[in-house]
Amino acid sequence: MDLEYRVRADNGEEGSRLEEILQPAPGSEGSWIGAPGPKMGPRLFGGQAVAQALMAASLEEDSGRLAHSLHCYFLKPGMADEPVEYRVTHLTAGRSFAARRVEAWQGALCIFSMIASFHRPEPGFRHADECPYPLDVEAARAALAEWRARGDDGAEPPLARRLQRRPIEIVPIDPGSVFGGAARAPRAAWWMRRRRPSGAGPEMQRALLAYASDMLFMRNAMLPHAIQPGSHDVQATSLDHALWFHETPDFDRWHLFASESPWAGGARGLSRGHFYAEDGRMIATAQQENLMRPQGEALERLAQQEAGAPPPA
Repeated sequence: MDLEYRVRADNGEEGSRLEEILQPAPGSEGSWIGAPGPKMGPRLFGGQAVAQALMAASLEEDSGRLAHSLHCYFLKPGMADEPVEYRVTHLTAGRSFAARRVEAWQGALCIFSMIASFHRPEPGFRHADECPYPLDVEAARAALAEWRARGDDGAEPPLARRLQRRPIEIVPIDPGSVFGGAARAPRAAWWMRRRRPSGAGPEMQRALLAYASDMLFMRNAMLPHAIQPGSHDVQATSLDHALWFHETPDFDRWHLFASESPWAGGARGLSRGHFYAEDGRMIATAQQENLMRPQGEALERLAQQEAGAPPPA
């Protein structure tokens, strides 16, 4: 794989060319090469793999059909500074629907697998749940500014600082539920959009939402346990991920991602949520299971609790 796909550092440059990163380059027949992108550490960001795989499948689909769903598994950790080869298999195609399987490879290792289904737009009956949160992004921005000014959780958490360098802007409805350290109910919502308008077409807009859908998602399952992603108390990673597109998103504009975790157990957590446009239209639905394996002192506390022993003083 060509060295031109390597990226030296997470200095913000990658975020300015996110669409270029998410659109893989042609490889051999039936394969596409995804460039390294904005890093969140040494491991490949799962949302990038989902988005690049979706674009690889979309580039093989030339009949006017658009992705309406995808289901994927994260098989092995990928390396953030290495390119990824996406191999696309055509499974079936009819007048209205088509299905593609995509496997992501780094060297001899298959790290990711996805099946995406495509549907030609057609009319149909409509209904959708209403958004459970206020559709007021300016109020959320004001709440975030006030939370930062108050410093309720001391210095700004590392998670909040890292997200400010990402190409997707995030504004939580309740900043403490996303960035704070206290235990809370397993639900949260945040506004998301592309930091720099892209004017992208429908395929790339889906890829942008797919990229964003893996950001903070596992946070819901950790909220009741006062644990954040990246903590030494937990080994956390995405295990599988599913998306359903109800409409074409416009990720140059704000979308509210309202999400919750209905269950956690056995070192895993389940999260689900919906994306809403600013006018309240439901745009997409996401669901994910993640690993959240307690370790260190957290594992010791959990063992004591299950044994009925009092916690250490």
